[in-house]
Amino acid sequence: QVQLVESGGGLVQPGGSLRLSCAASGSIFRINAMGWHRQAPGKQRELVAVITSGGKTNYADSVKGRFTISRDNAKNMVYLQMNSPQPEDTAVYYCNAEVVRTIDARTLAPWGQGTQVTVSS
Repeated sequence: QVQLVESGGGLVQPGGSLRLSCAASGSIFRINAMGWHRQAPGKQRELVAVITSGGKTNYADSVKGRFTISRDNAKNMVYLQMNSPQPEDTAVYYCNAEVVRTIDARTLAPWGQGTQVTVSS
């Protein structure tokens, strides 16, 4: 069993900052890519940012230059630093990861339960 748990969501003013965290736990041998997605009301879930085990990153055009993804491999955690968020960034943010499980070396792709981010003055 592998679980992802997000934290750090909440209400933030436009132009402020917020940091999301996601912790992976369970029978983990290795974590490959980790990422953040988001889903706004009435819209499809979309990729926000992804980071490989080696630290290579990729961002959605809409967040480039404002959001930063990072990870701590020793702690099995991934972060999303949101700087200068705007109302259009309001969504439920989900983390996911490609995890190689210890007990049988299967590769899983679990999702967290999501954390609400609301950008409003």
